[in-house]
Amino acid sequence: MEFVLWILAVILVVAGILALFRRQLLWGIVLIIVGLLVGPGGVSIFS
Repeated sequence: MEFVLWILAVILVVAGILALFRRQLLWGIVLIIVGLLVGPGGVSIFS
């Protein structure tokens, strides 16, 4: 389960960075923050 959360977090952060490059600032910031919260290093919502 931790591996799945890690993969999900990476996908969210990468999508957030890509959104920032497309000038979608708010959406990019939200995706990055959610990715950091979901990841095993952050405050996981599943633990």
